Amino acid sequence: MNKKAPGVLAPALALLIAGNAFAQSGRDYINIVGSSTVYPFATVVAEKFGKSTKFKTPKVEATGSGGGFKLFCAGVGMQHPDVSNSSRRIKQSEVDQCKKNGVDEIIEVKIGYDGIAIANSKKSKPVPLNLKDIFLALAKEVPNPKGGETLTENPYKTWKDVNPKLPDQPIEVLGPPPTSGTRDAFAELAMEGGCKTIGWIKALKKKDKKQYKKICHTVREDGAYIEAGENDNLIVQKLEANPNALGIFGFSFLDQNGDKVQASPINGVNPEFDSIADGQYPISRPLYFYLKKAHVKVIPGIKAFMAEFTSEKAWGDEGYLTDRGLIPMPKKERMRFQNDVKMLKALKDLS
Repeated sequence: MNKKAPGVLAPALALLIAGNAFAQSGRDYINIVGSSTVYPFATVVAEKFGKSTKFKTPKVEATGSGGGFKLFCAGVGMQHPDVSNSSRRIKQSEVDQCKKNGVDEIIEVKIGYDGIAIANSKKSKPVPLNLKDIFLALAKEVPNPKGGETLTENPYKTWKDVNPKLPDQPIEVLGPPPTSGTRDAFAELAMEGGCKTIGWIKALKKKDKKQYKKICHTVREDGAYIEAGENDNLIVQKLEANPNALGIFGFSFLDQNGDKVQASPINGVNPEFDSIADGQYPISRPLYFYLKKAHVKVIPGIKAFMAEFTSEKAWGDEGYLTDRGLIPMPKKERMRFQNDVKMLKALKDLS
């Protein structure tokens, strides 16, 4: 008799345990965790779903994208979430962690697009920035101002130090913590976007990719960048209290708080519906949710909830999520992900 490798039966056993756990617990609502950016979209779908169907309103928590995946990938069963929202794509390391804990069938659904806004209080003037300004203001190490291809601890104290055209006021930026998908996307799109405008650092990418990423993605820790948690509403409140500060959050929050805050144009482009949809705005990213296939047959209403979220009335060009700031995908792309949900097509790899 051939002996199977350890762990081969784990997924099937996990499914059996999950089914028994759900049956014993009687959990009859969907449990959703993850991105604070996706949170308002998931919440409005959950509320409409709860009011219009026989199922209970899903529970939605904003834990940050990274925090959500930690909870989501911890295992199958009633104590683990069914869905994890994310403002970035899942990482291979997170897929591997999921598999290690028996979560080996994950359905990936892109829900649309969002822009990352840099904004300040309407009590002040807008602060136009380019990607290089952002990198030089917020990176832990920057090119030595004295010249040469060397780095130094960030010496810039004011925006005017970074760029003579900018205001003579302290660099003070309120933004998300490392567990946030918004922070990951900001590092990749804004910080690295500015970093690679510096020729010798850009060239480093081919020679030493790890060092290149460390230079471009590492945020300074001397108080110029202030981690404001996963609550984007809190950032808006702090900007109102401090007109000299700038804040980083998703376009949907900018859109909902347009009476209090204003966006900084980035490379001369404002974060607006059309500029994000057509890719002109340089700090824009896709949004996702991830569904645990093992939970579909044991938690009431999951398939119906997914159908609501991926319906044209929700995420379509004229859907109710656009009123909350979601930028819709092209219809062909929406149909592909809608079909993945119907077929419960599991994520194969990250290619």
